[in-house]
Amino acid sequence: MEAKKLEGLVALEQALVKVPLEQFRRAFKTSQKHVEKEWLALAISAQEHINKIDFNSATAKEDALKIIDGLSARFMVLKKKLQDSKDEEAVYTSRSRIRLQHLDDLLTVPGQESPAFTRWSKTQLDRVLVDYMLREGCFETAQLLADDAEIEQLVDVELFSHSKTIEDALKRKSCTECLQWCKDNSSALKKIKSNLEFNLRFQEYVELVRAQKLTEAITYLKKHLTPCADVHLKEVQLAAALLAFESDTICTRYKAVFDAVRWDALISQFRANNCTINSLTTQPMLHTSLQAGLSALKTPMCYQPENQNVNCPVCDSHVFGALAEKLPNAHHVNSCLVCRISGDIMNEDNAPMVLPNGYVYSRKALEEMAERHDGILTCPRTGTQFHVSQMRKAFTI
Repeated sequence: MEAKKLEGLVALEQALVKVPLEQFRRAFKTSQKHVEKEWLALAISAQEHINKIDFNSATAKEDALKIIDGLSARFMVLKKKLQDSKDEEAVYTSRSRIRLQHLDDLLTVPGQESPAFTRWSKTQLDRVLVDYMLREGCFETAQLLADDAEIEQLVDVELFSHSKTIEDALKRKSCTECLQWCKDNSSALKKIKSNLEFNLRFQEYVELVRAQKLTEAITYLKKHLTPCADVHLKEVQLAAALLAFESDTICTRYKAVFDAVRWDALISQFRANNCTINSLTTQPMLHTSLQAGLSALKTPMCYQPENQNVNCPVCDSHVFGALAEKLPNAHHVNSCLVCRISGDIMNEDNAPMVLPNGYVYSRKALEEMAERHDGILTCPRTGTQFHVSQMRKAFTI
């Protein structure tokens, strides 16, 4: 295949490789922090027990053995956790290798007409569909398709499933699961300067005020919001003043704080942060792929009802036209004339013909129409009828 086409395909697949690598990096860092923490705790514990042993007593040996047994048990627990981390890292390593092989297979494809490219494209299409279904919450269908197509290692079912659990919790107006996620990914969230955790804490505080649990709300304010005053001073001041209002207040500023739409904003922010730290694209690959194709077809005529072509997907304003609305028009160095009747390209073998009213259609389409109607041509745009002898060949410069 051409190098430019390969570059274009691979450019769309960055997330395919980045996701498992990011998961591996995060799993490794978590394991490393856990080992360092546990090792330090073991060293301190061992030293404290050694200092308590009276080596001159008759039970010194037994005391030492008890200490060793206790440390051995803790070492075994640490060993098991390390093994679990190793297994998890092995899964991500294997997944990265399989995905890189999937992209490498494209490099060996001789051409777009070859069976190898057809197989690769089928796998790619299945992967794009699974990705879309996962983002839309159709997990059972996505899992069935992934199993049937044998692409389990090319999709991120577990990642989206965990995200869906957190989103469902936010829809139930519970911040617990999302706060735990923030804790597990605190370093990554800090790196992208996210304020998601603060917003979650603020929302929990709002719910306490809404329920008129003012004592609990004040305690929560002091514990979770006030320490962030150096960065979120205005929000903390707003939270403090909120104690003086009830949820049915008519004061615009505080009414907005009680508005349930804030939960939707939290869900949107979680999705955006989750995509960022996991190197996921913000929109489904299906949309990206469709938009790439539609932008090559879009012209200014697509949104002019009188000039739309029935065979052009962009001209369908209810489906693809809506998706392509904000896309740029296609850049064509050479013009291409398409017959409105047949949808065929007009060229030297199918010359453009002009009717007396100035509209142009292909010779083949007009001749077929004339054969069916005894030499009478009906312009599909105006409804005006002409004899076939009245059409004239058009010349383009």
